[in-house]
Amino acid sequence: MPGPEESPERPVSEARLIQARMDKLERLRARGIDPYPPRFKPTATSAQAKAALDAVEDEQGEGAKSGQLIVAGRMMARRGMGRATFIDLRDAAGQIQLHMRQDVLGDQYQLLDDLDLGDFIGVEGPVFRTRRGEPSIEVRSLTVLTKATRPLPDKWAGLRDTEKRYRQRYLDLISNERAVEIARLRADIVASMRSFMRERGFIEVETPMLVPVAAGAAARPFATHHNALDRDLYLRIATELPLKKLIVGGFDKVCEIGRIFRNEGIDLDHNPEFTTLESYEAYADYNDVMEMVEQMVSRIALEVTGSMIVPPGEEDGEPIDLTPPWPRLDLREEIKTRSGIDFVECGDIESLSEAMRERDIHVEPGANWGRLLDKVISDHVEPNLVQPVFLVDYPVEMSPLAKRKPGSNGIVERFEGFVGGHELCNAFTELNDPVDQRARFEEQERLRRAHGDDEMDRLDEDFLVAVEHGMPPTGGLGLGVDRLVMLISGERSIREVILFPQLRS
Repeated sequence: MPGPEESPERPVSEARLIQARMDKLERLRARGIDPYPPRFKPTATSAQAKAALDAVEDEQGEGAKSGQLIVAGRMMARRGMGRATFIDLRDAAGQIQLHMRQDVLGDQYQLLDDLDLGDFIGVEGPVFRTRRGEPSIEVRSLTVLTKATRPLPDKWAGLRDTEKRYRQRYLDLISNERAVEIARLRADIVASMRSFMRERGFIEVETPMLVPVAAGAAARPFATHHNALDRDLYLRIATELPLKKLIVGGFDKVCEIGRIFRNEGIDLDHNPEFTTLESYEAYADYNDVMEMVEQMVSRIALEVTGSMIVPPGEEDGEPIDLTPPWPRLDLREEIKTRSGIDFVECGDIESLSEAMRERDIHVEPGANWGRLLDKVISDHVEPNLVQPVFLVDYPVEMSPLAKRKPGSNGIVERFEGFVGGHELCNAFTELNDPVDQRARFEEQERLRRAHGDDEMDRLDEDFLVAVEHGMPPTGGLGLGVDRLVMLISGERSIREVILFPQLRS
């Protein structure tokens, strides 16, 4: 029978529920029981306990019991009254039923009067199968491990407040099996990614998060101050420049899976801190990187889900086939097809702005030409790219760190990968001409001053000095790990795949 905390018909104030739990806590202590003992050593998880029963049944047949096991976890449900009680116990491996009888537990059975859902307990006993076929532990010893002084979310309604789910993720994990599933899926995806890169010969490194110049991307940084050095520093907006310094230093293949910080808006696709994979490979170009991306993403999906086909994440969606090869689409032609705008013919701010207004595309006041074209892409091209594709060959104005494409005036060897209507990755044949690189950085600085745009890429003198010492031809990649988890899990919001997303106050 449900208790007061469980009844949908008798709401009880949280303060009264907490006080009732505090009273039980004191009663336990009055009995000489420590509600928070310093240690407890389980010998099996819930999954291992079930496996032990399967093994003994295979050997001895129906009605067999396993040996004595010690299992610990959180009380999630409780049924029964009088001399027998069933409890659902959850641990990190799953859930198992406990069968407690007064004639077996003796005086320990009275402990149940002071236990609530959410409490942690440890039990010892054999595993058997009930008449209904449910694997259960026949509890012969009970230990109180943690008395929870706040109630869990209502078992009938669950944790329906989305904002509360994100702010109190621990409650979401307790009450929402999907949240646990996504967290485990993310861990599997990152592990598979690391394995893939290692097999390809990449060395995983760590580069500074606090940097004197926030360069390597077009983004507004977070600023801070280091007291001992008495200097202003920034949280990194990319790992690109330090990784390319390592290519200069003699590493041929380097990568980093790490947190990036950008002082930008929050929406379904963006969080101020997010995770990327960045990699750099000497003697490779953007064609090699495209091949690596399609192989990596398809293999990760296959390893963690068993298929390269991602089922639709919503009712009106379509399955996404990640099987290589992915189509390569020319950016200029795709923009012309989707919007009717030719960025070669609209080569200045005025003509591009006019073309955008004619198509009801918002023109951001003071935006530079590259930012305006990016708006055209996001409005008219990206939403149509459901199946995986690479958009290739971008204008140099949008790509200050990419190498020019031979024989193509004003075009660089850059691609962006899109799946499900969202950008997944960005990559270049890296610019290694120090004179051209310095000129492009200086142009970025000029545009920053002219447009008051603090998201323009920044000149990093130390990086320029490094490239002046010689950097071999290199292919580079930046891939959004959160976006990849969204893709494979079928989730539409980045907040669902980050355990602790940033939220407004």
